[in-house]
Amino acid sequence: MTFQDIFKSSFVENVEAISVLDMALAMVLAFGVGLFIFFIYKKTYAGVMYSSGFGVTLIALTMITTLVILAVTSNVVLSLGMVGALSIVRFRTAIKEPMDIAFLFWAIAVGIVLAAGMIQLAVFGSLFIGVILFLFANRKEMTNPYIVVLTCDGQKSENKAREYLVKHTKRCSIKSKTAQKGRIELTCEVRLRESDTDFINELSEMDGVESAVLVSYNGDYMS
Repeated sequence: MTFQDIFKSSFVENVEAISVLDMALAMVLAFGVGLFIFFIYKKTYAGVMYSSGFGVTLIALTMITTLVILAVTSNVVLSLGMVGALSIVRFRTAIKEPMDIAFLFWAIAVGIVLAAGMIQLAVFGSLFIGVILFLFANRKEMTNPYIVVLTCDGQKSENKAREYLVKHTKRCSIKSKTAQKGRIELTCEVRLRESDTDFINELSEMDGVESAVLVSYNGDYMS
């Protein structure tokens, strides 16, 4: 067996294993569905700092997964080598938002399903998942939690500030309290009744209140 025979029996056969039309169709569909996943991620993101790079990663991940699965399904030997190669890959990037994990698995699953030829399942499943996430993942609106940080000069001013918060907010609960000589720092979680935040200005002007800070957050609190 000559070198040309080996070249023809391995490389050429692998090239012809998947048609150009199938490859183009799979990659175009992967890009379209990945773009839809990116759109849903952008519309439902509820974290502190939005990262457009992660959204683009979802599109790339969908297309890369489709590319890998197309190669694996066309050659058994390549599939075994791919499993061995991917088993040594380690990712060190931390996932801060729990919903980001769902989007990553969504992109990978779509890539696998598209490469397997189940186009209807990939499209219909993505539409269904997208609608569910769009309806339920970001339903906070006016009930978004806020953190109010108060600095008071004594117990009397603290009680007065707390009564004011209870009166002008939908809900108020104490998260932490730091007491020092002549100074009390109070951290409260509040739910606003309306989008108006002018009450924090009036709160800062009360006697005994040194400062009042209003911060929006995603509902997770660590004391």
